[in-house]
Amino acid sequence: MSTAKCIPPAAAAPSGRCLFPGKEHRTTLTAAEFKEWLKQFDADGDGRISRRELREAIRRRGAWFASVKAWRAVRRADRDRDGFVDDGEMEGLVEFAEKELGFLISKEPAATSSSARHNWKW
Repeated sequence: MSTAKCIPPAAAAPSGRCLFPGKEHRTTLTAAEFKEWLKQFDADGDGRISRRELREAIRRRGAWFASVKAWRAVRRADRDRDGFVDDGEMEGLVEFAEKELGFLISKEPAATSSSARHNWKW
């Protein structure tokens, strides 16, 4: 049985996706870093995450059934039922990402040094 190694994004596909996503490429993020990562998928720049934007983020993560997972995530996190996850509802999305999407999210603040902050495991 062979083990698949993750190719760093620079050497991977043009989209920057990891070609062989698995547990070995996951990093520990803080909730603030997770929110910052999500901001890149906010296509309309309104500060909220829609189901479509979250679907793209989940696809980029390499997960299967991104549409279903995005629907479930927004449904669980969106308390006011407007179809978007805003800053006030982000904690629910962080919990969903941890439990259902396999993100490793720490509750402690990030370290100040950039080498200590990113615990890359390629």
